[in-house]
Amino acid sequence: MSTFTHVDSARGPHPKLQGRLRLTALYSATMVILSLGAAAMLIVAMLTLFRARRFYTEVAARALGRTVLRMWGIRMVVHQVEPFPESQTVYISNHTSTIDLFVLISLGLPNARFFLSGFLRKLIPLGVIGYLTGTFWTYPQTESGKRVRCFQHADRTLKRSGESVYLSPEGERVTTGLIGPFNKGAFHLATSLHAPIVPLYIRIPRAIDPGKGFDAKRGTVQVHVKPAIDTRDWRLEDLERNRDRARALFLTWHQDLYHAARENNQEELWQSK
Repeated sequence: MSTFTHVDSARGPHPKLQGRLRLTALYSATMVILSLGAAAMLIVAMLTLFRARRFYTEVAARALGRTVLRMWGIRMVVHQVEPFPESQTVYISNHTSTIDLFVLISLGLPNARFFLSGFLRKLIPLGVIGYLTGTFWTYPQTESGKRVRCFQHADRTLKRSGESVYLSPEGERVTTGLIGPFNKGAFHLATSLHAPIVPLYIRIPRAIDPGKGFDAKRGTVQVHVKPAIDTRDWRLEDLERNRDRARALFLTWHQDLYHAARENNQEELWQSK
């Protein structure tokens, strides 16, 4: 006598299988978009003799970032009092998610280069896009000599070009909390360039955040922009103090935004990793 287990096909695939299928489809679609975008940017770069970096960054890469966010079902809202400055500026932000990358390039920061983790070059489309947009590829904290040389190269390049730059001072988070420890690189660079720092706070709801992966959900990301911090009087002797003051600003900012969300009954939209 045989026993048969009835499977109700109306229930559809198992939720875990659905999740894996969705993630695979999302990753594949993202890589297709990035590959097509990188190929198009490379063609434009060759036609312009690789001399139109601002176009590659502020038009092509910006459109590509917004396309990925739209495909993920993510809406971006930017809260700022005044436009981003055209003069040389150091932009810093918190960093919690893969979403950050696409949000940042979607902002179209004027005449800006980016610091990105070197492992992203393993994704060939991102490597091509990074090369065309003048990205500075960083090394892990364990490779201090290479990190120092990377920042020295960036310092020389930016002094010569007068370009702006984005980098996140927030190191790898080892525990859940408000804001992770800050590295000194961004503040050393701002001190050397005598360039103002514009802080950005990227607020990603927990329900949509894929962390370091691609499993993003539909929702809205808020980008908050603070007024520029004047660094003209900064000295290298005060590097750690200025770094700590900047982190304190982010901690206070985080708390203020969280309390504002609670007052508006929007705690479910809050991200606190």
